[in-house]
Amino acid sequence: MDTFLQAAIDEAEQGLSEGGIPIGSVIVHNGKIIGRGHNRRIQKGSVILHGEMDAFENAGRQPAAVYRECTLYTTLSPCPMCTGAMLLYGIPKVVIGENKTFLGDEALLKERGVEVEVMNDESCVEMMTNFINQNPELWNEDIGV
Repeated sequence: MDTFLQAAIDEAEQGLSEGGIPIGSVIVHNGKIIGRGHNRRIQKGSVILHGEMDAFENAGRQPAAVYRECTLYTTLSPCPMCTGAMLLYGIPKVVIGENKTFLGDEALLKERGVEVEVMNDESCVEMMTNFINQNPELWNEDIGV
C-alpha cells in the first residue's frame, strides 16, 4: 500500500467516524504531506468542503511554485469543483484510490496535462460502496443529484 494513499484513506475513515462522507485527500510536496483533509460537508454544513478542498484549505497559502511540484492523493475520483482547484493551482499529478463508485473529471485533468493514476484500491471501493448503500440521500446530495 502506498503510504500517501493510506494517509488519504485514514482521512476518509476519520470523516466517516465523524458522521461524514468517507472521502479523504492529502497533498504531497517533496515526499512530505503539506495538506490533508476529508469531506466535511456534513460536519461543517459546508457546500465546498470535499476531501480535496479540505486538503487545499489545510495546506494553506502556498506559492504557486510549490503546488506545481505536488502530487494530490484522493480516495475517490475528483468532482468538477475539486478538479478545477487542482487545475487552478497547477497540480501536475493526481493519484486516485478508485473510480468505480464515481467517475469524476479525470478526462479533463488528462486533457490539461495532469498525470492521473488510478489505483483501483479495493478498500476505497468497499468504503464508498458501503457508504452509498447505507446513505444514498447524503451521497446524492454530495454529488449534486
